[in-house]
Amino acid sequence: MNSYDVAIIGSGPGGYVAAIRCAQLGMKTAIIEKYATLGGTCLNVGCIPSKALLDSSHHYEDAVKHFEEHGIDIPGDIKVNLKQMIARKQAVVDQTTGGIDFLMKKNKIDVYQGLGAFKDATHITVTGEKTEEIEAKNIIIATGSKPANLPFITLDKERVITSTEALKLKEIPKHLIVIGGGVIGLELGQVYGRLGAEVTVIEYMDRIIPSMDAGLSKELNKVFKKAKFNINVSHKVKSVERKGDEVIVKADNKKGEEVEFKGDYCLVSVGRRPYTDGLNAEAAGVKLTDRGQIEVNEHLQTNVKNIYALGDVVKGAMLAHKASEEGSFVAEIIAGQKPHIDYNLIPGVVYTWPEVASVGKTEEELKDAGVAYKTGQFPMRALGRSRASMDLDGFVKILADKETDEVLGVHMIGARAADMIAEVVVAMEFRASAEDISRMSHAHPTFAEATKEAALAATGDRALHI
Repeated sequence: MNSYDVAIIGSGPGGYVAAIRCAQLGMKTAIIEKYATLGGTCLNVGCIPSKALLDSSHHYEDAVKHFEEHGIDIPGDIKVNLKQMIARKQAVVDQTTGGIDFLMKKNKIDVYQGLGAFKDATHITVTGEKTEEIEAKNIIIATGSKPANLPFITLDKERVITSTEALKLKEIPKHLIVIGGGVIGLELGQVYGRLGAEVTVIEYMDRIIPSMDAGLSKELNKVFKKAKFNINVSHKVKSVERKGDEVIVKADNKKGEEVEFKGDYCLVSVGRRPYTDGLNAEAAGVKLTDRGQIEVNEHLQTNVKNIYALGDVVKGAMLAHKASEEGSFVAEIIAGQKPHIDYNLIPGVVYTWPEVASVGKTEEELKDAGVAYKTGQFPMRALGRSRASMDLDGFVKILADKETDEVLGVHMIGARAADMIAEVVVAMEFRASAEDISRMSHAHPTFAEATKEAALAATGDRALHI
């Protein structure tokens, strides 16, 4: 039997980062993955493939709608080759997961292919092509999440699908119904909307991206309505039925009236659930919450002292970068170091176009907490860079403490917001004031100038270009 200092169950962004950091810190490390490729949901059927399709569909939309205005004439009809688009997406996935294989070899991490299940608190049975058992002083659970579903919906994975199937469709839907107006549903809805599908979004809450600042939701809603998306908020879905190639969705609107939607595909995108199937956690004495999450303390340690858990399988936002931070964190805790994570400063991003990004407190949260704050906001369309690239939608909003001027939250929607958010995360880690950001030189012309202008506005209506 092989023995290790640390064994990690799951090879997603949390698991593989934990493995690398453990190896860097001198621990003999193993990682266990039930699927044929490493990288978990994010690399295989999540972040990476969805961004590949978003980029491909964005190129197509630009060619159809904007090239002529840019002085680019393409003779003949521009057509979508969906098969090639999906093939390119898969090539990106293969290259990325292959990179994780390389990193495991480089760091001398043993990889076990198969289902990892606890035998007890220090032994794991790996069931794959062969069954074997390993021993570890410390074990990290990083088994991630799976798409959630509503109890009355039957997912046939042909017409009634999850995000996994949406990444490999063989045809462009004529009418895609998306149940859930969150990140995943909107991103994949935009992919197929750009390619010619009619898209209907049905959201239970009173706005899309309901967990983010209300101003972002309002602006993104305008963008989707311009793209002729049919957005239905405050709708409670009560049935989904497939009849041949047609899917019929029935819901109650906010007045309690029944409404019906018909399409040829229905994407069920109602969040994700922690995945512990087959883990046999009870054999190790590990406690789960009522929601199926692994219970952990502030050190991400379970009730069994040598077993840790991280990422989507524990409490908090289900984000790849949150899981990666926790991977490094746990490795350093095991090594006796004193790392920290400020969960308030983990950004959230929606990779639609325009992109949406947010960090810190929303206006709603500050109001609920009774915090006195001030606001500075600047529209993207006032930037020279936005006009040059024809990316005019969106804004940057900075929320700062009314007395101290410390930045409490930043919310942005616009071109490259996913990259722009990093600047304010750094600033907020160092507890910067709005004035600090306003006095930093930002290159011109850039989208990031909107952040400086919003900071100027927050310091006392000092924005220069509006």
